[in-house]
Amino acid sequence: MTDKNSSEQNLLRTAALTILLVGTVGSLYFMFKTGSNQKSILLLGLFTAWVLSPFVGILFTYRLSKRGTEKMSTWLYWTIIILTAASLTVYSGILTLSQTPPAFIFLFIPFLSWLIILTILLIAKRQSIKDNKQT
Repeated sequence: MTDKNSSEQNLLRTAALTILLVGTVGSLYFMFKTGSNQKSILLLGLFTAWVLSPFVGILFTYRLSKRGTEKMSTWLYWTIIILTAASLTVYSGILTLSQTPPAFIFLFIPFLSWLIILTILLIAKRQSIKDNKQT
């Protein structure tokens, strides 16, 4: 890897991890703001765990990807950036339908995020295996 590629990869990694941190805090902010009238601490705790789960999962995947190829890391960084931006956009209420219950958004987006994370990981893993066979 050249110095230019290395510095670009480092910049992308730094941006992705910063965005992940901001996205995690922002998602919790929007969730607590939306559920501010909720009296059940148990329900808030469950929603908190569910909303945080894709962020924790992708951070765990990031830790595992350090052993992978540069291409796999790049896929992961872009997945972090896109999923976090999309989650914050939807959680903020900018892109919601008027009749969609707020709780549905906070249930559906993490589920969809998990599907996307797993799909990207499978694609990246398959590509990594192909790359290793070619060398």
